[in-house]
Amino acid sequence: MSTTALDREEIRPFSFGFSDADLEDLRTRILATRWPDRETVGDRSQGTPLAAIQHLAEYWAAQYDWRTAEKRLQSLPHFLTEVEHLDIHFIHVRSKHEDALPLILTHGWPGSVIQQMKIIDPLVNPTAYGADAADAFHVVMPSLPGYGFSGKPTTAGWGPERIAQAWAEVMKRLGYTRFAAQGGDWGAIITELMGVQAPPGLVGLHTNMAGAVPPDIDLALATGRPVPTGTQLTEAEQAAVDQLTSMYAHVQYAYTMASLPQSLMALGDSPVGLAAFMLDPGLELIPHAFGGPSDGLTRDEVLDNITFYWLTNTAISAARLYAENKISFFGAKGIELPVAVSVFPNELYSPPRSWVERAYPNLIHYNQLARGGHFPAWEQPDLFVEEIRAGFRPLRK
Repeated sequence: MSTTALDREEIRPFSFGFSDADLEDLRTRILATRWPDRETVGDRSQGTPLAAIQHLAEYWAAQYDWRTAEKRLQSLPHFLTEVEHLDIHFIHVRSKHEDALPLILTHGWPGSVIQQMKIIDPLVNPTAYGADAADAFHVVMPSLPGYGFSGKPTTAGWGPERIAQAWAEVMKRLGYTRFAAQGGDWGAIITELMGVQAPPGLVGLHTNMAGAVPPDIDLALATGRPVPTGTQLTEAEQAAVDQLTSMYAHVQYAYTMASLPQSLMALGDSPVGLAAFMLDPGLELIPHAFGGPSDGLTRDEVLDNITFYWLTNTAISAARLYAENKISFFGAKGIELPVAVSVFPNELYSPPRSWVERAYPNLIHYNQLARGGHFPAWEQPDLFVEEIRAGFRPLRK
């Protein structure tokens, strides 16, 4: 191996900070927003309501403080390493407990490492939270290519399969010869592809968005066709079909990113436009954080994540992952490794146990939770941490 190649594989400490000028530009752009007319309906069926986004913008410009989130993020150890000519950013926190299990956790869209910060210390230091030292993890949290502080691909080809291979390479460079993987949203797909690829050292997976739909049903739903004639469904399976049918009818944001990501360049010019787009996809984050029922998120936490996308200028580079993807979001992928599944009630769909057992023949954990949604590490960190602990206990030495 040449010296140049060795240098590229080096793990380098990484630090960051955004200038006052960056933040003043953000505020100026928020205040200069040219507002559209109000929607003509009384619900969210036409997208993010005007009054909700105006409420958010008023708070964002006048009261929100990015520096608080920045300090929390800066307090963590950040690193870069180059994989296939692209810098991969990751947070890496080692546990003090001798038998900690290395764990790589992957976020999705519109997510980031910002949404995962709450779970780091409970995973790394379980005894400080009333849990057992035997449940400790060494935590690795990468930023997807084109997201956060990772490099932005300049050529096509960085789809989920390649990212899964890159994650295995990161764990190898860190010296982890035995590790587990966890993910939700894009992270679930990437984690499952790691399971398909089965790199040396990967001992098992945990997902909070299971790819468990039988192939024939998955194909029918994804293409807008009815379930194949003669398919017998249990009550739980029919409920999942109904959820997926509704979900596929309301993911135009994903189709736009998949087909025309570069045409969304206005998201890189208007912070309010970016916020409206990120908060539209049926996740109900604005109503919950801005005066509605609490789901564990504050309005500052919602804005931390949006502001991170804005300051890193990753709206378009992140969207391109949809264009790169050729993998089914929810279809079974043929994973033989041990898999743990957590089902949160407000996820995009609730995979019934019957499907999960068929999709993962080596199922080691399945649990349906009473609270939580698409971003459980962000919304319900205590429940999520316990699910990760429980899910991987069967794999402890």
